[in-house]
Amino acid sequence: MSRRPPAAVLVFAGVALLFLVLPVIGLLERAPWSGLAHQLTAHDVRTAVGLSLLTSACAAALALLLGAPLAWVLARVEFPGKAAVRAIALLPLVLPPVVGGVALLLALGRNGFVGSWLAHLGIALPFTTAGAVVAELFVALPFAVITVEAGVRALDERLEEAAATLGAGPYLTLRRVVLPALAPSLGAAAALCWARALGEFGATITFAGNLPGRTQTLPLAVYLELQSRPGVAVLLSLILLALSIAVLFLMRGRWLAPRR
Repeated sequence: MSRRPPAAVLVFAGVALLFLVLPVIGLLERAPWSGLAHQLTAHDVRTAVGLSLLTSACAAALALLLGAPLAWVLARVEFPGKAAVRAIALLPLVLPPVVGGVALLLALGRNGFVGSWLAHLGIALPFTTAGAVVAELFVALPFAVITVEAGVRALDERLEEAAATLGAGPYLTLRRVVLPALAPSLGAAAALCWARALGEFGATITFAGNLPGRTQTLPLAVYLELQSRPGVAVLLSLILLALSIAVLFLMRGRWLAPRR
């Protein structure tokens, strides 16, 4: 049975909610609703939207592909330095994105200690669409690790033991038991990684630049258009807002542990 909280708690909760709602109201109030259809079909808007969807989807897929195995190791394997490995895996969560972009540039740039080796193979990542994917992957990967690790820790290991008792090998157990049980966590991780990649700005503009049609994703286009065409900037912001709300809708009920 829920109890009515103290009045002071309600007041501060209301202020917090108002603080979060006001910017959204301001965005909706300044939106160019009358010219919405025309601006949505503009070439530069469609290009930015398409590029953002492509790079963020690739980054989310790579984040799951790389982050899920790392999450499994962190959840199930004990080894020296595990705390340091987890800290490194989650570092982009607290690292300023522009610092991440500088670090990527120094490591994977043409003169970086890895980038120079890649250059000899004819691979250049900075200021390319692939570079935008790499920058988004860098900031999105920790969301896959932390979400999937929580899911792995919540798995009932007795199911895996039962599968092994019945003669199932490691790969069959993974495919028939573990992955179906992890499906909600994998779905949540994919949604979070995609949303984070879609909204990335600092690492992308530092490592990949702001090249229309190649690296200019929606957040970069918003920043550029805000200086010359505020209406277009608001429109692009509305697109990002709608996509963010969609992610929250898909994630409903998965933010909190169930009440007992």
